[in-house]
Amino acid sequence: MPATTSTILVVEDDSIVRMLIVDVLEELEFNVIDADCAEKALVSLENLDKRIDLLMTDFSLPGFNGQELAGKARHLRPNLPVLVASGLAETLELSDGVYLIGKPFSIDQLRDKVKSILDPEVCPDLI
Repeated sequence: MPATTSTILVVEDDSIVRMLIVDVLEELEFNVIDADCAEKALVSLENLDKRIDLLMTDFSLPGFNGQELAGKARHLRPNLPVLVASGLAETLELSDGVYLIGKPFSIDQLRDKVKSILDPEVCPDLI
């Protein structure tokens, strides 16, 4: 899937981190929707007319965590891949279609992970 046609929903409560992730993804020519909490992300996800190709969420969110958001998102959009960013990688139970990127991550790691999820034939070893 070409980056210019992919839309990523980024959920991060830290505004500086969210801004950096959004800037990087936009520089990589992805369309980006951002939310500062899981509840706002769910509003975007519930709008089934809105195209979303990947949900990228922080694990530690106020209200309910990124893993819980991933479950709700996949209930609304069963085939939606989810990328969870966490420094607590050893405590996460990942289901099919839910991927992990450990914090902190580099711009290159983020780029490679996102591209491998959206187009696994290009980077199958990175998922």
